[in-house]
Amino acid sequence: MRIDLFNSAATELSSEQTSQKASTENAAKSSISQTEDSATLTSGSASVESLVSTALNSPEVRQDKVDSLKQAVNSGQYNLNPDNIATSIIEDHA
Repeated sequence: MRIDLFNSAATELSSEQTSQKASTENAAKSSISQTEDSATLTSGSASVESLVSTALNSPEVRQDKVDSLKQAVNSGQYNLNPDNIATSIIEDHA
């Protein structure tokens, strides 16, 4: 009869590594659960509802702006600067 010490030692080593790995994973899981990020939501819906209400109650067309621009165009005081327009377009799309 032959006794193979290497195989039995390998089996013991393998089971020790498995138990060490399991304990390491359990420790990691417990530390993760303790340092896990969390968020608390508050009822800020009143302020959102207020903003939505203000937006819905404001006119679609700001007539005072339209009238002011119309008067400036008709009187020749509304000057366009093509360089500024081009720069603004480029900055918007960059």
